[in-house]
Amino acid sequence: MNWYAIRAIYAQEMARTRRTVMQSVIAPVISTSLYFVVFGAAIGARMHPIGGVSYGSFIVPGLIMLSLLTQSITNASFGIYFPKFTGTIYELLSAPVSYLEVVLSYVGAAATKSVLLGLIILATAGLFVPLRIDHPLWMTAFLLLTAGTFSLLGFIIGIWADGFEKLQVVPLLIITPLTFLGGSFYSIDMLPGVWRTIALFNPVVYLISGFRWSFYGQADVAVGISLGVTCAFLLLALAVVAWIFRTGYRLRP
Repeated sequence: MNWYAIRAIYAQEMARTRRTVMQSVIAPVISTSLYFVVFGAAIGARMHPIGGVSYGSFIVPGLIMLSLLTQSITNASFGIYFPKFTGTIYELLSAPVSYLEVVLSYVGAAATKSVLLGLIILATAGLFVPLRIDHPLWMTAFLLLTAGTFSLLGFIIGIWADGFEKLQVVPLLIITPLTFLGGSFYSIDMLPGVWRTIALFNPVVYLISGFRWSFYGQADVAVGISLGVTCAFLLLALAVVAWIFRTGYRLRP
C-alpha cells in the first residue's frame, strides 16, 4: 500500500476545503441552523412530542443526515471530476498508484469532511434544542458508515458526469427529496398504512431511522435492518467502483 500517495491526495483534497471554507462548512451550517430556528423553536414549540422527544430534538438526526448525504456526494463527486475536467486524471492513472489507493484517498477525504460537518451541525444543534445520545458508539458507526457509503456514490457520480451541471443532478433531484420523504421531519409511523408501506421502499428511511435510534432509542424500523440496508448499499457502491476501474468506464479516452 502506497501510503505516501494516499496522504498526498488526501492532503490535497483537505486543502481544497480550507480554501473554500465558506462554501464547504459555513454555508451548510447556517442553512441547517435556520431549520433549527424555524422548525425547532418556532414551529416545534407548538407541536406535540414524538415518542416522548420534543419535535425540535426529534428532527436533529434527520437534519444531520440530510447534510451528511448531500455533502458526501458533493465533495466526492467534485473531487474526482475536477481532475477529469482538467485532464490531470491521466497523470494520476499512469502513476504508480493502485485503484484502491485512489479510491481510499478521494473517498476518505470526502467522508472526513462530511463527518466533521456533521459533528459541527450536531454541536450547533445543542445551542437551539436539548439533545441526548443514548448510543454514542452506534451514532459514530452510523455516521462513518453513511459518510463512506455516500462518498463512494459521489465518486461514481463524479466519474459518470461529463459536465458540472450533472454533478448536482443526483444530490438535488434525488437525494434531497428522498431525505425529506424519508422521515427527516416526521416518523413514518405517523403515515397512513399504504403510505407507510411505500415509504419503506425509500432507502434513506433506514439510514435516518438507525441514526435517530442511536440518539433516542426509538426507530421506525428495526436497527438491524437499518444497518443491513446501509451495508448492502456500501457493498453495491464498492462493486460499481470496482467495475468502473476494471472496464475503464469514462476514464479512458
